[in-house]
Amino acid sequence: MLSANVTCELSMTHRIAYYRVSTGDQSIEAQRTALGGSFDQEYDDRAISGATLAADRPGFAKMLAAVRKGDTVCVYAVDRLGRDAIDVQTTVRDLIAKGVTVDIHGLGPISGDVGGIIVAVLAQVAQMERNRIKERCDTGRAAARDAIALTGKTHKGKHGLGRKPLDQGPEIAAWRKANNASISQTAEHFKVSHASVKRYCAQAV
Repeated sequence: MLSANVTCELSMTHRIAYYRVSTGDQSIEAQRTALGGSFDQEYDDRAISGATLAADRPGFAKMLAAVRKGDTVCVYAVDRLGRDAIDVQTTVRDLIAKGVTVDIHGLGPISGDVGGIIVAVLAQVAQMERNRIKERCDTGRAAARDAIALTGKTHKGKHGLGRKPLDQGPEIAAWRKANNASISQTAEHFKVSHASVKRYCAQAV
């Protein structure tokens, strides 16, 4: 039979979720759904770059201060636990040292030394993939700049790099309202992203 103190301690453990999205246009709902819900506590960081150290993210810092021995922290992906492989390893070691289990979607609960080793390997793989993505993006931007210098257009036929100027926002919002157009129709008409249409229309309200 468990003593009263042990029973109390077990009843106070929590299942905790942490979410992070990089831009204000993104929602945490997809991550919440994937993790299954039914959490005792939830923390999130919105419009926080993955390049930010985990401990420097406001939501993550609050979670770290709140977790206790026996708690389980659930995240959608290993990269939510840190900026890079070293940060992820530091975060996981600190949580495990506190007696906290880390539950990564698609991997399952991890704890102890073996769990730390698994996460270290996954974090290294994730960092390698981010580096490959960055390299591809840098190569694409360089090709676009070269094409603009030669032809006035990017290699994909665009007239410039990056988002449309913000001063086009009122025009986009007005056109959508006048034509009772959907976000998709407006984005196609002006050749901008759905996120840009949402942002411009929100600014016009």
